[in-house]
Amino acid sequence: MHVATTRRTYKGKTYTTYLLRHTYREGGKVKHRTLANLSHLPLPTIELVKRSLRGEVFLSASEDLRIVASRSHGAVYAVLGMIRKLGLDRLIYSRNTGWRRLVLAMVIVRILKGGSKLFASRWWRGTTLPEELSLPTEGKVVNHLYEAMDELLSRQEAIQKKLARRHLQEGCLVLWDLTSSYLEGRTCSLAAFGKNRDGKKGKRQFTYGILADTEGRPIAVEAFRGNMSEPLTVRPQIERLQKEFGFGHVVFVGDRGMVVKCRIEDLRKAGFSWITALWAKDIQRLRDEGLLQLGLFDERNLAEVYAPWFPGERLIVCRNPLVAEERRRKRQELLSATVNGLAKIKERVDAGRLKKAKEIALRVGKVTSRWRMAKHIELVIDDGRFEYRLKEEQIAREAELDGIYVIRTDVVAEKLPAEAAVRGYKSLKFVEQDIRDTKTELELRPVFHRLEDRVRGHAFLCLLAQYVRWHMMRALEPLLAEEKEYSFELLMEHLETIQRNTMEIAGQQFNLTTQPDELHRRIFAHLGLPLP
Repeated sequence: MHVATTRRTYKGKTYTTYLLRHTYREGGKVKHRTLANLSHLPLPTIELVKRSLRGEVFLSASEDLRIVASRSHGAVYAVLGMIRKLGLDRLIYSRNTGWRRLVLAMVIVRILKGGSKLFASRWWRGTTLPEELSLPTEGKVVNHLYEAMDELLSRQEAIQKKLARRHLQEGCLVLWDLTSSYLEGRTCSLAAFGKNRDGKKGKRQFTYGILADTEGRPIAVEAFRGNMSEPLTVRPQIERLQKEFGFGHVVFVGDRGMVVKCRIEDLRKAGFSWITALWAKDIQRLRDEGLLQLGLFDERNLAEVYAPWFPGERLIVCRNPLVAEERRRKRQELLSATVNGLAKIKERVDAGRLKKAKEIALRVGKVTSRWRMAKHIELVIDDGRFEYRLKEEQIAREAELDGIYVIRTDVVAEKLPAEAAVRGYKSLKFVEQDIRDTKTELELRPVFHRLEDRVRGHAFLCLLAQYVRWHMMRALEPLLAEEKEYSFELLMEHLETIQRNTMEIAGQQFNLTTQPDELHRRIFAHLGLPLP
């Protein structure tokens, strides 16, 4: 049955008729039977009849309306939408398998809340993630998450190769930086004591590095034992860039503690170029040999020099006046604190309350090691005697080099101008930001996994989360610049106020999503996603 509308014109006036009709087929012909003339009814009532015949259910406003359930939807929808926009779901695996959906869910939870795998399986029950990705909510979900991590790790090389193909190209600059995070427990084969970057004394750690493009977009991650030194991590990256990614030439950018002489030889053998920086002692040698003249910076804060002990290399000397002032201020503070501490010790020695040279030396050592200013102080220690003085000339010579740093590269000026080389080295700040975000915002640490492969899988999962977060942050930069009181995390929290509510009236249930406000609309507009 349906409502048929007919119109006819008589003496310049149009008459509209609404007929309730039954349409049927008889003998191969379509026939109509009019059941009632609805023309006398109000138009809103006729419209209700039409919609009712199309299958819509209408309930009385007098019926009791209940909210049966509410699930957080906006933030989940935004992150999942960005994942699909980037094609990361297909990049992880071409088929929509259960393990791929679980990996996507863990990536989303890590961006929005962090926490453990157990926390993730509990948190998403209060969101629309189970509906959007057909996730399990009952049983031992954590076991399924671990299985999904194992599948993801088996695909790491293929996924990173696709990311490299997407964002890197022959001859480009590639950033590499290293850090470490502490492990809970002692059984993981990666766990070892090493250079402590987390400030967690007594904790074993594992070391890992992130390979990124010049904008800081993360491409690959690799985990090592916690006592792995920085230079030893370079060769595996050379092999990855050559064998896995298939590059014949790139410009490798790393800090001075990483790109040392032996690693430079490895890069040269591979046909790669490099950009790094000089140590302070090498900068002092340039000054002492007369190759670095401070007068070069009277008008410009950049100059190029050559040194015979760095044959075939360019040394680009830079000066940052703001950094220079900050270093002078910091040195003065540390010297003042050291002198105050030493003055108290001298007062006790002069008063006869501290007599033995060994005891005096122990107390002096605590002060100088705390403020790390021993190199600038001359000490005289004997039984019943303690004298000290500042090495003013040495301090003045060091201050001359405040704010000066030297970029070192083998790329010729025709291919890489000085300004571009400096920008390339400064790009390391982007991968450093990736590492900070991965540690803090994505809560990579602490790591509770006992198995080495689980630690590697956890690190790779965090890299994928940072890849999505990086793109979201870039898209939202204009909005964050306008709304200075907001951060990325606060914007995601605001999106969580968009709820998907299950409503019930007269035994009938339906879903109703929170109407987006103006800030919601602006967030989705910057992300390039439709409103939920």
